[in-house]
Amino acid sequence: MGKNRGKILDQNMELHIREGNEKEHEENYEEPLLVHEDEKLIKRALIDFKFKVEDAMHGNYLFGIPDTHPCHNQTTTEIEQLNEIKLWGVSLMPSKPHEGTDTLLLKFLKSKNYVVHEALEKLRKTLAWRKDFKADEILEENLGPEFQKVAYLNTVDKEGRPVFYHVYGDLKDKPMQYLKKMISEENSDKFLRWRVQQMEKCIKELNFEPGGADSLIQVIDWKDFQGPHTKELRSVYRKCWTLLEEHYPGIIHQYIIVNVPLRYYVSQSFSSRLITHKPSNKIIFARPGKVTETLLRFISPENLLIEYGGLKRINDSEFSSEHKVFELNLKAHASTHIEIPAPEVGVTIVWDVTVVGWNVTYKEEFIPEDEGSYQVLLQDKEKKRGERQCVRNSYYINEGGMISIFIHNHINKCKKVFYRYKTKPTVPTYLLYKT
Repeated sequence: MGKNRGKILDQNMELHIREGNEKEHEENYEEPLLVHEDEKLIKRALIDFKFKVEDAMHGNYLFGIPDTHPCHNQTTTEIEQLNEIKLWGVSLMPSKPHEGTDTLLLKFLKSKNYVVHEALEKLRKTLAWRKDFKADEILEENLGPEFQKVAYLNTVDKEGRPVFYHVYGDLKDKPMQYLKKMISEENSDKFLRWRVQQMEKCIKELNFEPGGADSLIQVIDWKDFQGPHTKELRSVYRKCWTLLEEHYPGIIHQYIIVNVPLRYYVSQSFSSRLITHKPSNKIIFARPGKVTETLLRFISPENLLIEYGGLKRINDSEFSSEHKVFELNLKAHASTHIEIPAPEVGVTIVWDVTVVGWNVTYKEEFIPEDEGSYQVLLQDKEKKRGERQCVRNSYYINEGGMISIFIHNHINKCKKVFYRYKTKPTVPTYLLYKT
């Protein structure tokens, strides 16, 4: 298809650059719509790519081993084996496609700017690597418990993509000798196998059919992970990065690296601009003060974990992502009231509240309808800057009234407030023990 086509598509499909701590980059940028001519080029490239993939399969050189007797007729068994060649559960035989075949092939094409012969070479190398690395059997391997607590899948982003977390701060309590051993050169292969194993687990959550979530969000947390061992881990992680970019094209939609140390953030931003003359659009760095704000651009508050300023708790018995979340804009140096009606007696009201960035005065009280009754102060505190944990509280309603939540913003910057509540029938404790 030629290198000129790749250059044209690269220019037309280039994204705006986003960085976590610069105001002008705090919006979500979307890939511009392709002009009609570019759509034709992509369709043409896909058709050409599918023909070449099928030719490679029939010629038995998709894995880089050409058929030494191209004129011989293939047996029925050989043809059936070709039809069974799959990548991530998706058939690669274009003439007998899976519903996700085009989606998968487009990932390889896009990674090579729609230059067909380069995409084919990348696909061949990926299949050969998977065979040598035994990637299809890696989910069955027991690689030990060393790093299992580091990575986990949790919730989805606003587009339904799975969100995959790497929290390296969880290693901070490990003895130094243990960490050095795990990220040493002799153990780096095991670390790579573990990282590939995690990717294969994530891919099980994807759907390559049209309209499905065919990529994921990767959140990497460097909180509390500083010291002499950090350099070694980053070196190993760069190897992982190269491997994933080479053999998992388009699987990771966005990297979001949070709690990035200032020194590393500055050096990384500078080196990125120096090498490419622009920061990478696929990677967002967020300093500690910007973590919640950055993640909320991609993940809704009900799906964002409470340790990152969201409302989601692991194994939550009170709320789910189906409960409605309300949003308020709190102006600079201003106050707001949240009023939760409580007209029904004999129930308990449960609520969650979070303020992005906090640094506010926060007060909760029950205000009865009867003017002769006393107001009940439930909570009154100063929420400091840097706090992320949401507030959860509950109150049993023994007379009609409302829950009033007062929030005052101390700083010269607008803030977002997210809250939700529910009512549940409750039997008073004294009745449970009444004989």
